[in-house]
Amino acid sequence: MALIEIEGLTKIYRMGDVEVAALKGVTLSIETGEFVAVMGASGSGKSTLMNILGLLDRPTSGHYFLEGKDVSGFDRDERAVLRNRKIGFVFQSFNLLPRTTAIENVELPLLYNGRSYSAAERHKKAQELLAAVGLGERSLHMPNQLSGGQQQRVAIARALVNDPEVLLADEPTGNLDSRTSIEIMDILQRLNREKRITIVLITHEADIAEYGTRIVQMKDGRILGDRAVEKRREAAVELKTLPMEAEV
Repeated sequence: MALIEIEGLTKIYRMGDVEVAALKGVTLSIETGEFVAVMGASGSGKSTLMNILGLLDRPTSGHYFLEGKDVSGFDRDERAVLRNRKIGFVFQSFNLLPRTTAIENVELPLLYNGRSYSAAERHKKAQELLAAVGLGERSLHMPNQLSGGQQQRVAIARALVNDPEVLLADEPTGNLDSRTSIEIMDILQRLNREKRITIVLITHEADIAEYGTRIVQMKDGRILGDRAVEKRREAAVELKTLPMEAEV
């Protein structure tokens, strides 16, 4: 059974008297442990697809199965509960709370997942994840005291804190320079390879898509191509040999 299965997915937005079809009968299957890059230009439908996969929106028609359960018709509350327990998000703009420390940002999802964690347990788990992405010594820094790459590392740690089944990364390198982008993609590759975390990456950059194991090409709300990456792009050797605590 695939982790994610979508069948004939359509999404239509109404803008006054005009209907805009963002998705036009999309069918896609993603297995546990895959790293799928969804690539396309602006307006291709890739962000709409991510919003539906992330249970931030519902399709107009079609079906979305997550771990075999049809979640297409879930209401807002049902989607919120499932989203918090099963899905982690990494966004282009980081979306960190500006007046909250790195460790408090990472802890935040634990307050809303319906499980009973003590303050000490939340702190311990968040600290371990920050250490895993190379920010163990910066846990008490505020976002404005961190570089863009460091903020994205905090965002990755936050996305992982609820042990999600799937990590959705929406243009995670869009606000970063080339060197830092490589280091962030290296972290995502390690999570996929070593922890078997399923990753769906949204990008418009062909070189970033090549870090995945599979590339899905979208245009005008449809899937035009779906291929395995024969030779997966890896971070440069000199970056991969840096310790995880390296500055970005």
